[in-house]
Amino acid sequence: MDLVEILQIHREHIIEEWVHSLHTATSERYRERPLEELFITVTAAYDASCTVLTSNDFSMIDCHIQWIANIRLRGSFSLSEVQNAYEYFRTGLLPILVKELKGPVLQDVLEKLNGCLFYTITKFSDYFQSLHERQIKDYAQNLEKEVEKRTKELAESESKYRVLVEDINDGYFVNQNGKIVFANQAYCDLHGFTSREMIGKPYTELVTPKSLPVVRQLYERRMLGEDSDEMYIYFRRHKDGSSLPTENKVKRIIYRSEHAVAGICRDITERIETEKRIRESERLAHIGKLTTSLAHEIRNPLSSVKMNIQIILKNTLFSGNDKRRMEIIANEISRLEGILNEMLDFARPVRLNLEPASINEVIDSCLEMMEAKIREKNITVVKKYSKKIPFVSVDHEKMEQAIINILLNSVEVLQEKGSIEVVTKLTPRNNKAIKVEISDNGPGISTSDLPYIFDPFFSNKKKGTGLGLSNVKKIIEAHGGVESVNLRKPQGIRFSFTVPFREIN
Repeated sequence: MDLVEILQIHREHIIEEWVHSLHTATSERYRERPLEELFITVTAAYDASCTVLTSNDFSMIDCHIQWIANIRLRGSFSLSEVQNAYEYFRTGLLPILVKELKGPVLQDVLEKLNGCLFYTITKFSDYFQSLHERQIKDYAQNLEKEVEKRTKELAESESKYRVLVEDINDGYFVNQNGKIVFANQAYCDLHGFTSREMIGKPYTELVTPKSLPVVRQLYERRMLGEDSDEMYIYFRRHKDGSSLPTENKVKRIIYRSEHAVAGICRDITERIETEKRIRESERLAHIGKLTTSLAHEIRNPLSSVKMNIQIILKNTLFSGNDKRRMEIIANEISRLEGILNEMLDFARPVRLNLEPASINEVIDSCLEMMEAKIREKNITVVKKYSKKIPFVSVDHEKMEQAIINILLNSVEVLQEKGSIEVVTKLTPRNNKAIKVEISDNGPGISTSDLPYIFDPFFSNKKKGTGLGLSNVKKIIEAHGGVESVNLRKPQGIRFSFTVPFREIN
């Protein structure tokens, strides 16, 4: 029996054994392949190998190698797995050849078998390796393109993100490892630093000492992944050393592959001031109600007492010390009436009757009414009026009341031959207003009392309700102006107020 007949007779048996060996092999990938597929690939391998053995024709095995290499590469087979698979052809065929052939014929067929397998495995290895290298190269090129694409998209996204962050009015920052690693311009402006100064700055230097323990605790808890308030209020530290109320809303994020805290920082000075003014208004409204009720209860019996005193004073029987005592009582009653009027002025809302007026003329009118008191102490009055002051809309009577209260405050604290200076001028164009300054060279007040000088019922005088300057504040603010007080060098005090510039054509 020749080789062709042997290979043909034992074809089905060898193929079945080959498939069985692959399907029960240690290679997990071969065990997972369907039996139908293995029969197709093994049959093709058997027929191509037999053609080499019987006809020395390598064309079929070359085609088979290209075909099977592509299939196994896509299936993620290793080179050694496929090389071992071809060995099953030798394992199945060798016992049959030894049994059927003898002598030189057997030796010749065995040499052809070894040569066929050597060629197949070597050819497959080279082709498989080239395909694998090409696949790696293609993958690398695709990966490079994908990285380039993603990098471009990331750059565009970051650019859009930066534009968005830079355009918002609130401060935006990223705090990583306790340092500011990103900050928009608004955040830098809120703290008074340039962008270059801000990056790398420890966040602890941007928080006032009184707020730092709470802010640090919130930051550390957040970085540990624990529950922590996302929004909190603290006092930030400005570059100039000032302390300003601030609101932060923060989140833990991943920034450049590491955990960080990102937040929006907002100045709430105006909101705090508004809330303070609302509370102050509510407090003053309550005080006003009590004051009005009290003033009315006192005013009626006081008027009755005053009227009877005036009747008694007309009695000619009163003379000497008795008459003097009654006059003192009458004067004190008048003073009490003045106090009651101040209290009622404080309690009543200010209603303005605006008319064209010259601030300079209003001040002159007030000085004329105060002339007797000024002359009594021999006080010098220096007037520095701007000639450019135009007529503006003010309530003449209320403005006189405010200015007289300020002048009275100066006159009462001045000694003999003291001085008062009155200045009027225009503020800059971007803040159109008339500014009035009334200064004296009296003893002044302590710096600790300055913040409270316009508060109702605050007074350092032995006599007085402490409502005079409070009423000044009400009148000026009703006109839309702002009042202030400062110490004057070398001594004395300066009252200032503004009236919005509403020129009358």
